[in-house]
Amino acid sequence: MAIFTIVAAGAALAGAYLQKQQADVQAAEIERQADQERIAAEGEELRRRQQLNKALAANVVSQSMSGIAGEGTPESIALESAKQISLSESTEQLSDRLRQSQLKRQAKNIRSAGKLAAGSTLLRGATQISQLGGGQ
Repeated sequence: MAIFTIVAAGAALAGAYLQKQQADVQAAEIERQADQERIAAEGEELRRRQQLNKALAANVVSQSMSGIAGEGTPESIALESAKQISLSESTEQLSDRLRQSQLKRQAKNIRSAGKLAAGSTLLRGATQISQLGGGQ
């Protein structure tokens, strides 16, 4: 019976270890995905800002070439456009950050679930071992 006890203990330990390792690998993959999304969001933000700067510069050049002073309605319209674009940019940034946070929480939850599964496997193994010992 001692050999069965040793085998059961070894199986429980190996199973628990594998469950924790699988959860860690899956969580690391999700964290990597969150980092990639962060980098992509930063690149997209830079592209949008360059586009905005280009559009604003074109408006300034157009107004100055047409002899319109930098005051009054055209300036007000340009300012309002810049505000709207800034609001849109802020919304996009918030959405990106929320997506990244969600992925990080998901990775944390997977790690926790892996630890719980490993603990459960160890408890099942201990139960089996006690049953093997009780049968003698």
